[in-house]
Amino acid sequence: MNPPLKLGFLASGTGSSAQAIVRAIRRRELAAEARLLVSNNRGAAALDFARAEGVPSLCIPTQAEPEAADVRLAEAMAAHRVELIVLSGYLRRLGAQTLALYAGRVLNIHPGPLPEFGGHGMYGRRVHEAVLAARSPASAVVIHLVDEEYDHGPEVARRAVEVRPDDTPETLEARVRELEPAFFVETLERIARGDLALPREAHR
Repeated sequence: MNPPLKLGFLASGTGSSAQAIVRAIRRRELAAEARLLVSNNRGAAALDFARAEGVPSLCIPTQAEPEAADVRLAEAMAAHRVELIVLSGYLRRLGAQTLALYAGRVLNIHPGPLPEFGGHGMYGRRVHEAVLAARSPASAVVIHLVDEEYDHGPEVARRAVEVRPDDTPETLEARVRELEPAFFVETLERIARGDLALPREAHR
């Protein structure tokens, strides 16, 4: 049996995927430990959730001194013996220190097909607007590893999302958002069981 995943979470808002993952751990559906949740937003609902669930939590503001915040984040994750970081609506680019310490071990979820609908500025509703503008027959939810470039790291898992003839950016966004938390849990379950390996090229 594989040891439980030692997870850290980064969230700027509600952290809906982080919440779903922690609940799956509590129900013993996911062999993992929630080691630390960090937000860059003092008022984030994700911090309230972590406190209510007994998950260690920390606010590390990133705007004033981003480099110092990056060092503090890397040190906090290491101190809590986090082995895999999950981004759950974290609206800041990770710094060099954290990326170096956790190379190949940071997971993000993107609300559209990559690489076609990713990159700088491609987040939230903008992704769904671009998918519809391109008349793409399908969208996707993509979990990928994080590196120095936006939405660039190797893909880990993908789930197709139907694009309907009457879709608007709002309806497509709602359908994708509904799928994301459960898909993140499912993907982590596969990793924990050893059924899904993280891409090797990310560990170079």
